[in-house]
Amino acid sequence: MGSGPTAVEIISHLNSSWQKVRGYQTETEVAEYRNGKLQITKSFLYSFRKPRDFRIDMHHPHRGTSLICCDAEGKILVRPGGIGAVFKKRLSPDNRLLADPSGQRIDQTDLGLLIRNIGHSLTDQRRGDMKVTDEGGRLVVESVASDHFLPGVLTRYRFVIEKGTWLPAQVVELTPEGVLKRVVTFGTVNLLSDFPPGFFISDREDRGGGGR
Repeated sequence: MGSGPTAVEIISHLNSSWQKVRGYQTETEVAEYRNGKLQITKSFLYSFRKPRDFRIDMHHPHRGTSLICCDAEGKILVRPGGIGAVFKKRLSPDNRLLADPSGQRIDQTDLGLLIRNIGHSLTDQRRGDMKVTDEGGRLVVESVASDHFLPGVLTRYRFVIEKGTWLPAQVVELTPEGVLKRVVTFGTVNLLSDFPPGFFISDREDRGGGGR
């Protein structure tokens, strides 16, 4: 284990910071790899309000598309951009149209869940030693642990944490051998207490959308 705070101290800092968050927005980029080669990069504005409301406004691909979760059934409103907006629908989070190769469901994307997963990756689900590197304003924590979303799979994680806010800034996922699988990068996390009325709640005319 490298020098720096212990797993318990890191988890305590992360949890303490998350408890103070009511809502946030961050520009997010997800780079997906296959056999170490970049396949696709997704970018979007991610908005979240406790306890479970979130909204994803896509930049690339499918620019203009919004995915909004907030109804009592946990359904996701998918609202395409441009003229495609008339084809909006509501889908369950596990719908194959929302599936991701990482196994991560769309309703498993907020920083609170990531912080809980980091806790497991540094403690009960960790395999081997943990490495901690202080890079000035950031802390880089590496460990091999059970994959957050794929049962029976081990993943080498590199968690980059902003020391100023004690919130995650990046997650790098590799195979145990070091082959790159995915990189999730969070831009500046803007903490928000309030969002515009109707930002998460679907308009009345959206409530009739179909899909399962």
